[in-house]
Amino acid sequence: MPPEILERLRPIGARLPEAYEEPAWIGVRWRIRSRTIAHVYTPDPDRSPAYARHLVDGEMPAVLTFRVPLDDLLGLIAGDFPYFKAPWGGDVACAVLGDHTDWSEIAELLTDSYCLMAPKFLIARL
Repeated sequence: MPPEILERLRPIGARLPEAYEEPAWIGVRWRIRSRTIAHVYTPDPDRSPAYARHLVDGEMPAVLTFRVPLDDLLGLIAGDFPYFKAPWGGDVACAVLGDHTDWSEIAELLTDSYCLMAPKFLIARL
């Protein structure tokens, strides 16, 4: 995982009440209790062909997955790059991360993901 990506994501995760970071089977994820808020990794396009169209200079960039309210999902992915629907889960979106990334928007999206996964009393602490 590129350290500059983690350096941008860690402060976002740290401000979410009781959220924690942990290594995942691939990459790093942020969780609240046992629920995943966000997961950042570099997918293998050979094993997951859905990611192959996002190659940059022949390499797969870091991808962030997160939950999105169903009402917002279509609007988010309608503009295509850098967002697309994850090949799994009905309410899961992906963002291709890189120099183009709007980190304020990512912070907002991860806060929304947190609000979908966290208990109400923790959401109230935001």
